[in-house]
Amino acid sequence: MPSVLAQESVTPYIAMLNGEPIGYAQSYVALGSGDGRWEEETDPGVRGIDQLLANASQLGKGLGTKLVRALVELLFNDPEVTKIQTDPSPSNLRAIRCYEKAGFERQGTVTTPYGPAVYMVQTRG
Repeated sequence: MPSVLAQESVTPYIAMLNGEPIGYAQSYVALGSGDGRWEEETDPGVRGIDQLLANASQLGKGLGTKLVRALVELLFNDPEVTKIQTDPSPSNLRAIRCYEKAGFERQGTVTTPYGPAVYMVQTRG
């Protein structure tokens, strides 16, 4: 997960299911996020997201998609948010499919400080 975790512009979330924590998510303003990410971004309404499920036994049950959908809905409740973007590794097919099921569209491959990534976006509908 990007080192964006330590920045003030990051909003952290704990995903809960039946009163138990099942994962972590974060959103951040993409503009000026640093770390070599989104350097060409000029829109202050763009948010980046990252998330993970806490336990491998939770994979393949649709929980990741539910988490991403809930995060997208929460972020788009803010009228200033124009677009949400993320950049999973090209080898993380499970994450890419999760984002697609949650409404994200592939925009191409980008180079990040961590290597190549699939640039995916969802715009306000």
